[in-house]
Amino acid sequence: MSSKAALRWLAAAAAAAVAYVLYKSYLADPQAAGFLALKPPGQGPDKLGSWLAVLQLHIAAACAATACGLLGFAPAGRRTPRRLPFHRWNGYLYFICVFLVCLTSGYMAPYATGGKWASVPFNLLNMLWPAITLLAILRARKRRLAAHKRLMIRSYAFCFNNMTLHLFTGLFTGLLELPYAAGYAAALYANIAFLLLAGELAIRMLRVPRDEGGRA
Repeated sequence: MSSKAALRWLAAAAAAAVAYVLYKSYLADPQAAGFLALKPPGQGPDKLGSWLAVLQLHIAAACAATACGLLGFAPAGRRTPRRLPFHRWNGYLYFICVFLVCLTSGYMAPYATGGKWASVPFNLLNMLWPAITLLAILRARKRRLAAHKRLMIRSYAFCFNNMTLHLFTGLFTGLLELPYAAGYAAALYANIAFLLLAGELAIRMLRVPRDEGGRA
C-alpha cells in the first residue's frame, strides 16, 4: 500500500473514531449513564462527579492525541525545514496527550468493569503506550528516523483502543454470549494484543525500513 493511500485510510478511520467518541460522550450520554449501568454492583466510582470530570479529560486528551498523531504522519510536516519545528512540537504535544490519557486511565482503572482482572490490562496499557511514545521521541532526537517512524506507528495504533475495544466487547458478549463484565475484561486483553499486532502489520504493509543496526 502506498503511503498516500494509507494516510487517507488512516485519516478516515481517525475522523470516524473521534466523531463517534465526541458524539457519544458529549451529546448522547454526557453522564456516562449507559456505561455505568453495565457495571456490576460495587464496581461503580465512589465519587461520581470526580470520576466524570476525569473521564471528560480522558476523552478530550484521547481525541487530541488522535489528531496530533495524524498530523505527525502528514508528509508535509516532516519534509520541509520550515515545517520541521511544527512537526517536532506536534510530537511533544502528542506525547503530553498520551500521558494525560494514561494518567486519567490510571485513576479510573480501579473502577474498571470486571474488577482487578480488567484493571491489569488497563495499567499495562498505561505503561506500554507512553513508553513506546517516549522511545519514538528519543529515536527522533538521535536522528534514527526510520526507527522513529516504526515506533510512532506502534504508538498510534493505541489511539484506536476505544473503538476496537467496543468491537471486541460486542464480539465476546454478543457472539460468545459471555456476561458483560467477563466479556469486557476478556476484550481488554484481546484488544491490546490486536493493537500490537496491527502496528506490526502496518509497518510491514508500508515497508518501513530499519535503521542501520536493525533495531526498533
